[in-house]
Formats: sequence, structure tokens, C-alpha cells
Amino acid sequence: MPSGYDDEWFDAPTLDTDVSAMPAAVCRGVRKVYRTADEEVLALADVDKDFPSARVTSIVGPSGSGKSSLLRILACVDRPTEGSVLIAGTEVAGLGPRGRRMLRRTSVAYVFQNPIDNLVEYLDVTDQMKLAARLRGQRPTEAEIDRLLRTLGLEQRANHKPVQLSGGEQQRVAVACAVIGHPAIVVADEPTAELDSASAERVLQAVHDLREEGVAFILSSHDPAVVAASDHLLRLDHGRVAESW
Repeated sequence: MPSGYDDEWFDAPTLDTDVSAMPAAVCRGVRKVYRTADEEVLALADVDKDFPSARVTSIVGPSGSGKSSLLRILACVDRPTEGSVLIAGTEVAGLGPRGRRMLRRTSVAYVFQNPIDNLVEYLDVTDQMKLAARLRGQRPTEAEIDRLLRTLGLEQRANHKPVQLSGGEQQRVAVACAVIGHPAIVVADEPTAELDSASAERVLQAVHDLREEGVAFILSSHDPAVVAASDHLLRLDHGRVAESW
């Protein structure tokens, strides 16, 4: 991590070698071109990056740098024009809409920047988590749900509906729903953008704690606190890799 960021409470966890050695997602030579009737727009050019399991990676860069395009590809919403993208060992580039949809269900979770957009308004916190797991074909035990709630500091909110939660609590519930069922990657678009600094810190602390579940967190953000909370960084500029560590 470069100097200038406070990583006092973001020390890397002690992990088994086989877990940390297996990237959850891999990009090689990724290009994305958007075509209109009049022109072609190059959104990504020759992006190479490994996204390790049990780590947090930030994707940063100015507006128009290609962050959203890369997030859409990693979230299996879109395919690259050229290059290879592996998610949990599956090549995304060759998948059609149905194949990407199935991969999203089992291996990918997405967290929107507006906390309430991640939740079902009429379900309480426990039922939100159970639904998220069922959509991945999993049936979590009560012990697993209780452990996640404790990790996220939400044990007193288990029976609350979204309207009864603060924005920071809603986003922590969204993170819990993202990791339950053991997806390979959690993709989050500006996960702290709608939060005050204290709530943002609680969400980032939750991400830090939950990466030890073996999930790769991939966060797009302009927030320096998000970068400080990350183990790895990918900085894009006009679709190209400007910095990677």
C-alpha cells in the first residue's frame, strides 16, 4: 500500500497459502468498445489485473476512465470486446446472457451505492439474508446468520425492516447479503458515496472483517478512505491501467 494512507486497522489477515494464491477474478488483455451509428468509443484498453480471494481491491480513476465498464464486466452484466475474464475459473467472454445470469447467481454479488436499492422493503434483516442465500442455492444455518450479524454489529437489528435502519446499517445489511452463500466476488459501486464518514467507516470495517470469508471485494470509488481500506488498487485513466499494486 502506498504511503499517505492510514492502514492501522486494515492489516492483512493471516490466510492459508492455497486461499490467497487463487484469484477470484482475472482480467487479461481486456478491451471494451462501445459502438454507435457514428463512432466507436474505447472504454477499456488492454487491462490486466488479478483480483485475489480474501482481499479488497479498489478501482479508481476520474469520470470516464472506464471504471463502470470494468465493473459491469466483472459483475457479468457485460462481456469484453476482446480479452479474457475469468470469474471463479469460468471464462466470461464466451458466455451468452443465460450463462452470465447463472454465473451472477452463484459467484457474483453486487452492492449498489444507494443503500436502500440493495434491499427488499418488506423483509426484515434476517429474511433479507435468507433470500440472498436462497438465490445462490444455499440454505444458511441460524448460526451462520447470527455470526454475520455479530460481525457487522447488526445483532440488535435482526428483526428490523430497511425503513427502520440508518443508511450505514442498510449498507452493512447489503454487505451481509452479498457475502452470504459464498460468492467468489463482491462488486460494489461507490459503496460509501451516500454515507456520512462514521457510517462509511463502519461499512469499510465490515468489508475488512468479511474478506476473511474468502471473498474478493472489488470496490469502485472516489473516496480516499476506500483506497486506504484496500489491499490492492487498480487506477484507470482513459481506459488504460495507470497504476496497479
